[in-house]
Amino acid sequence: MERLRRYFLGLDLGQAQDFTALAVLEQTVVPDPDKLGAHLRHYACRHLERLPLGTSYTAVAVRLRGLTGTGPLRGAALVVDQTGVGRAVVDLLRAARLPVQLRAVTITAGHTTTLGTDGSLHVPKKELVGTLQVLLQARRLKVAQALPEARTLEQEFLTFQVKITAAAHETFGAWREGQHDDLVLAVALAAWYGERAPVAGVPSVLSYGVSFLRPHG
Repeated sequence: MERLRRYFLGLDLGQAQDFTALAVLEQTVVPDPDKLGAHLRHYACRHLERLPLGTSYTAVAVRLRGLTGTGPLRGAALVVDQTGVGRAVVDLLRAARLPVQLRAVTITAGHTTTLGTDGSLHVPKKELVGTLQVLLQARRLKVAQALPEARTLEQEFLTFQVKITAAAHETFGAWREGQHDDLVLAVALAAWYGERAPVAGVPSVLSYGVSFLRPHG
């Protein structure tokens, strides 16, 4: 198999007090040197962007069109968190007819990824977190320090942490609780989907499973 490169965009849509953040990951699929017949997915963060506070969702769509209209991002997967803003904003992005494969995600506190009745993917927080942890620990995710928001992302990574309560339930440090974590979430969305997006001749690292076929709720 020849080395394959694909692109995944993660978009965290901000609200009144939150930034809208965009991350672009370049995925490279290569043979695993330690396992015959296996493959690894590596990621290089090629773009990080925080739009100014108060940027309208229409302006976000215009910005996305500018980025994806030509070049390697045309036809890429755009994974959007609709948890806080709702389906209407995602519908606005769809109406803009961006040249991407738009995938809406609703983040949950559950344990299984499912397909929602609105067509969005319902993804547990811990699954997004776990994907980032695995990639970082295995050094399969790299962020160029020259990117304008690289230091901000690094600070968000440091602030963001997984906590285990006395009741043995998982809670997540800065995730949606006071601290800005928009860039971390944008990267997590792109990486999570990248790990699961099918590649011809290469099995997904973690498959969707039959639960993806069952509506949520």
